[in-house]
Amino acid sequence: MTVRKRNKKYLVDFWFTHPDGRRERIRKASPVDSRRGAEQYERELQQRLLDGSTGNQKEVKVPTLKEFEAEFMENYALAHNKPSEVTAKRTILRHHLIPSFGDLPLDRIGKREIKQYRGAKLKAGYNPKTINNHVAVLRRMLAEAEELEIIRYVPSVRRLPVGPAKLDFLSFEEADRLIQAADGEWRTMVLVALKTGLRQGELLGLQWADINFETGQMQVSRSVFRGQVGTPKSNRGRSVPLCDDVLEALEAHRHRRGPYVFCNGKGRLLTDNLCKAPLIRAWKGAGLRPVSWHMLRHTFASHLVMKGAHIRAVQDLLGHSDIRVTMRYAHLSPDVARDAVQLLNSAAPFGHYLGTNDRPKLQVIENTW
Repeated sequence: MTVRKRNKKYLVDFWFTHPDGRRERIRKASPVDSRRGAEQYERELQQRLLDGSTGNQKEVKVPTLKEFEAEFMENYALAHNKPSEVTAKRTILRHHLIPSFGDLPLDRIGKREIKQYRGAKLKAGYNPKTINNHVAVLRRMLAEAEELEIIRYVPSVRRLPVGPAKLDFLSFEEADRLIQAADGEWRTMVLVALKTGLRQGELLGLQWADINFETGQMQVSRSVFRGQVGTPKSNRGRSVPLCDDVLEALEAHRHRRGPYVFCNGKGRLLTDNLCKAPLIRAWKGAGLRPVSWHMLRHTFASHLVMKGAHIRAVQDLLGHSDIRVTMRYAHLSPDVARDAVQLLNSAAPFGHYLGTNDRPKLQVIENTW
């Protein structure tokens, strides 16, 4: 291998001997900005020269990102992702990745191209987390192409640093005002959201069979996204204990319209759009800032931590697969730092070990140099 780096760019430089004995020097800039990628590019060049000279094989055309989109969505996204994740990938591809990389063959998308994309998006005002999500979809596509042996190399690029997410939640008094301002059956739905931490899709998928009024437990086993019923996020079902307020509200809310706890007048599934207006009326009626259904989930977690709940219990109740996600709420506990320091207290006061007349004294040592 003869790979060199000049002016921050990798070059391949080698001699190739044709079948007729003629020798040719090949010098090209690597399209992939790494030594490993350049070495792979050199191997590909040599193979192309062999194929072109002998005529035994034809060069396989690498599809562009735009050409590969349909195969990726059909064979990977629809098979491995939840409906909400499929929609997110399709949106990122059509509005961001295809306009930027659509006409590039997959094997020509390297570190430099990805970094240029990130820089352009940062300049356009996108936040680092959103850009990381875009790049994650792009790398997932390239990894799928590598698995299908369409390309032989997936460029690795560090994620942009992301600061801590800002969490907005309601105070205890604001939460009470929101519940009181909600009208009709929406009041029960708002109360359940605030007291159980269910995601909006989990609220829409909740059925009466999931609630055990005798034990006071609720099973979260499904979620609804745009009319499609699936499993909760990360495919993790969970059991959520219900407080007395929720049990009482659900008892009063019982209906015979169908299996779903929250549904329309004909017992059919509610939609995301149908749930927006009632919540807007509620937060406006309560004189609050804009409130979303997901903000009610943040409020549930925040209130638990502020009341002294253990962070592991909060993780289980929220259904987080990673404790680091739940740790966003840890700073809300007012006694965590104080209690941690108190663990260092001894069983007896410090003076007990010294005695009343045994206070430590400084000893002066003469300099004998």
